Amino acid sequence: MFNKVILIGNLTRDPELRYTPQGTSVCNFGIAVNRRYKQGEETKEEVTFINVVSFGKQADTCGQYLNKGSSVLVEGRLQERRWETEDGQKRSRHEVVAQSVRFLSRKQGAADLETETPPPDETTELEPF
Repeated sequence: MFNKVILIGNLTRDPELRYTPQGTSVCNFGIAVNRRYKQGEETKEEVTFINVVSFGKQADTCGQYLNKGSSVLVEGRLQERRWETEDGQKRSRHEVVAQSVRFLSRKQGAADLETETPPPDETTELEPF
C-alpha cells in the first residue's frame, strides 16, 4: 500500500496550535488548492479545501510563522479521523498528516523554512476541531 500526498496551496485560516496531554505540539490549518481546466472555450477553476495537521517541532514552527494567506507545499499522508459527538452522532473527517511543510511565502522577515518531523505513533488521541 502507498499513501502519499503532495499539495501546494494557501492557508484559509490562521493555524491553531495546541498540545496533547503528553505535551506534544499539534498544529491544525486548512489550505485551498486550485485547479484550472478548460471546458470548451471557457477556463474554469475548481477549489478544494483540505485540513492539515502537523506535530512536534514542525507544529511549533507552523504555528509561529504561518498565517492566513501563506503559501505552503505540504507532503504527508491522508488519514480519516472518526469520533462520536456528545449527542451520539458519528462524525468523520479526512485530513493530511504532514511529514514536511515548506513555506513558499514570507511573513515579514521570516526565512523560507522546511521542517520535517515524524508524526507521533498511531495511538495518540486527538480531539476534533
